Amino acid sequence: VDPRPMTLRTPAALCDAGLVHAADLPVLERVAAQYAVAITPAMTALIDIGDPHDPIARQFVPHGGELDVDPLERADPIGDEAHSPVAGVVHRYPDRVLLKLTHTCAVYCRFCFRREVVGPQGAGNLSPAELDAALGYIGGDTDIWEVILTGGDPLLLSPRRLQEVMRRLAAIDHVKVIRFHTRIPVVDPDAVTGELVEALRCGGKAVYVALHANHARELTQAARAACARLVDAGIPMLGQSVLLRGVNDDAKSLGELMRAMVETRIKPYY
Repeated sequence: VDPRPMTLRTPAALCDAGLVHAADLPVLERVAAQYAVAITPAMTALIDIGDPHDPIARQFVPHGGELDVDPLERADPIGDEAHSPVAGVVHRYPDRVLLKLTHTCAVYCRFCFRREVVGPQGAGNLSPAELDAALGYIGGDTDIWEVILTGGDPLLLSPRRLQEVMRRLAAIDHVKVIRFHTRIPVVDPDAVTGELVEALRCGGKAVYVALHANHARELTQAARAACARLVDAGIPMLGQSVLLRGVNDDAKSLGELMRAMVETRIKPYY
């Protein structure tokens, strides 16, 4: 039997961990059938189950209110699909593209604007043929200066797969900047291994890692050590945050988050 804590992926598992009440299971099962659920051990350990307004729980624990959909809401609220010339690529601005290698995440944020397509029932990973087409598109447009790997979480992919993508991007001369957007250093710090860090290197390109964190408590000592492995390898880090009610929507919480990032050598970005 594996003694290590496991990622919580079902309402029943959340109930067993004390994160939700048994009486809420029927409605939460309906939520989980529609939107992916996953809370890693690192995030579960941060949740104060005695605080009904815990800012970490608010980000990851599903709620019945997710089933309330306004008629004006859209499944693709930021319009990715309208700007997707080939699978996995979003080309909204002339000089940069998103490259979505995977639609899987280590955790699933309840506020995600791609919630319709992420998770086990979502769009999945790019197939080899789709990846070829995506990289072919990027290679064929000399205006593309920056490639932003997002998803899903690109750092969920194996170092071997990431290294292969980086090798192919390195061969595209007009691409000068490669940026990763990820939650992995905070939600699964042990995954930031030396092998993973090495896979992110890309000769001749400027590589950045943008960390998504919304509350200072997410920057644990383990998370800061994971970020240090990236920064010490010469990979600059940026900080991406979402303004969330009950999580960081006051000056004190937001200030603590920004300071925690700067202490970790992460430049707050947006």
